Amino acid sequence: MKLFALALLLATPAAAADLSPSDQQRVARTAAELIEQRYVDPSKGREVARALRAEKWRAPADGKAFAQALTIWLRNRSGDGHFAVDYSAQPIAENGGEAQFSQAETERYYGAHLNHGVEKVERLESNIMLLDLRVFPPPAMAGDVLAAAMTLVAQGDALVIDLRRNGGGMDSANLLMSYLLPRGTEISGSFDRPTGKRTHTTTAVWVPGRRFGPDKPLYVLTSKRTFSAAEAVAYDLQAAKRAVVVGEVTGGGANPFEYRRIDAHFALSLPEARSINPVTGTNWQDVGVKPDVSVPADQALETALSLARAAIKDQSKAASGPRSLP
Repeated sequence: MKLFALALLLATPAAAADLSPSDQQRVARTAAELIEQRYVDPSKGREVARALRAEKWRAPADGKAFAQALTIWLRNRSGDGHFAVDYSAQPIAENGGEAQFSQAETERYYGAHLNHGVEKVERLESNIMLLDLRVFPPPAMAGDVLAAAMTLVAQGDALVIDLRRNGGGMDSANLLMSYLLPRGTEISGSFDRPTGKRTHTTTAVWVPGRRFGPDKPLYVLTSKRTFSAAEAVAYDLQAAKRAVVVGEVTGGGANPFEYRRIDAHFALSLPEARSINPVTGTNWQDVGVKPDVSVPADQALETALSLARAAIKDQSKAASGPRSLP
């Protein structure tokens, strides 16, 4: 399962015994092998792996601290915010351990205790709907919650989707776009380096609940913290000329990752694929999504609401049209 996940570090349930420099070198070397073999950009993967093998880890550190240090090193060296090394106090089994680790992390970051990322649904003045989303969970976990939220906002005359605090997630980002774009619209697919497979993705022909539809005014709020799958939503809706993006340039992470076991207590978040938008032929990696209306993040909502009110007024005038004389 490809993960378009949050750029966050694990909080470990218990401290680990200090790792010696030789143990740290062993973990780093194994990570380097995986990066060289599987990182989405082969050239960069070789360069990062070569530098990682040459790095000397001298000070003893517990598992959590070393995982954080290695994560920072990988992100700084590669510029790829999807890289991470996580420490697990519970051993990660050689057989099936990656799937179990992924399942635990999915619950941690997308579970019911976070309302599966749906922070707020609000109806504002002028019948403008506001939808504040903080993560995109797997559809199997919370597709019904997102469908309920979209059914509520479908009655609006305009919609503002707030992704300013959204660090990413999984395929419910594509489900969201199915409520906003014409049925069967091609959106960003992916290229997977290990398999060489190119995947094309389209919006769903049918979705549960009510669709907001492809015509009413739509605004997406972004910030520097907007990342990964949240960027995919902003980028794809912008490329399709479906939404006005308001706010700041986003974080620039377009390479979905997989969890890869390094050893019994460390897992590597390894970007193995890249997103490809059918309109632009590229993605937002390293450059972020550039807003249509650039304003500081804390001014994005009020700016979008002003734009929405004007758009609703213009639509109302157009709908009434000139009256003919009897």
